[in-house]
Amino acid sequence: MESLEKKKVVFITGTRADYGKMKSLMLMLESSSHFEVYIFVCGMHLLKDFGSTYEEVIKDGYKNIHVAYGLKQSLDASTNLGNTVSYLSGYIDNIEPDMIIVHGDRIDALAGAVVGALHNIMVGHIEGGELSGTIDESIRHAISKFAHVHFVCTQAARERLIQLGEEKTRIYVIGSPDIDIMMSKNLPTLEEAKKRYDIPFGDYSIFMYHPVTTEYKTIGNRIRKVVDAIIGSDMNYVVIYPNNDLGSEIILHEYDRFDDASRFKLFPSLRFEYFLTLLKNANFIIGNSSAGVREAGIYGIPAIDIGTRQNGRYQESLSTNIVHVEEDKEQIRSAMNNIRTYALKTHDFGDGNSAMRFCEIIEDPEFWTTAIQKYFVDF
Repeated sequence: MESLEKKKVVFITGTRADYGKMKSLMLMLESSSHFEVYIFVCGMHLLKDFGSTYEEVIKDGYKNIHVAYGLKQSLDASTNLGNTVSYLSGYIDNIEPDMIIVHGDRIDALAGAVVGALHNIMVGHIEGGELSGTIDESIRHAISKFAHVHFVCTQAARERLIQLGEEKTRIYVIGSPDIDIMMSKNLPTLEEAKKRYDIPFGDYSIFMYHPVTTEYKTIGNRIRKVVDAIIGSDMNYVVIYPNNDLGSEIILHEYDRFDDASRFKLFPSLRFEYFLTLLKNANFIIGNSSAGVREAGIYGIPAIDIGTRQNGRYQESLSTNIVHVEEDKEQIRSAMNNIRTYALKTHDFGDGNSAMRFCEIIEDPEFWTTAIQKYFVDF
């Protein structure tokens, strides 16, 4: 242990979602004397209309936070990718880190993987080898090919990376890092969460619906049917804004119809710990967010998955807390009426010790001998 020289590690976070996934890892390394942690905050975090969630990162009090205020965001993902690569390159040249950590399947993570690979800096990818069901899946696999080491949630994800030609010695199964926070005893109470966000009703469900960029031309028609079903259900809802992908403006326009304050509370974003408390106590979650696949399953909360966004992310025969429907008013209403009939599945995404496993792996001096040059492994 004493032979490990202090290492600089940069985490790149572009959304409220990836921050929640990586937060336990950041905090673990921040508390270690063997690492100097840097947080690069960009992407959706910077957008006022989506909650200015960079403020939540700042509140957590990391020693080295860089908020990329000057990084321009647009509805053009390719422009955002180019801008982020350019901006991040300068930051990385200045910091000279030993490793860059990225998560998942977003543009910001792809930018981090590209910059790291082209600068001969080790790139660690969190939650590679999973399926996303949209263009995000292609982005996720591209990140995996740029990354030098992989920290995956499940054995199934590990097998997919091996199928992509990745060397087995570069893949570590640590579980899903957000479970560390989900299982924490320090989450706020339901009363605290409701008070913080001024939620007036007792029973409620959570609605989160993100744009599927490959279905941009039909998003308006799809979300209109979903909102019709939500309004017609006569239930209470905590409604959380979509991410900022192409089509989000169409979805938000439909959300203007949620004008009954006694039944709907709309939020650009929620602090992750408070979101978890609200999810844990919800009647069900509905929409197309991955939270309905993973976090809801972990808490045993029924989920109504709408449309194609999570295609391939779960097996309906196994994930029995989930019922899948199309963007169809009658299908959605039927699922709502029968939601309590669905059995709940025990999750297999980890046991709440992901951060500890992660830290143990990268504290091993042998880990830092991993070669930057990768080779494709044939079957």
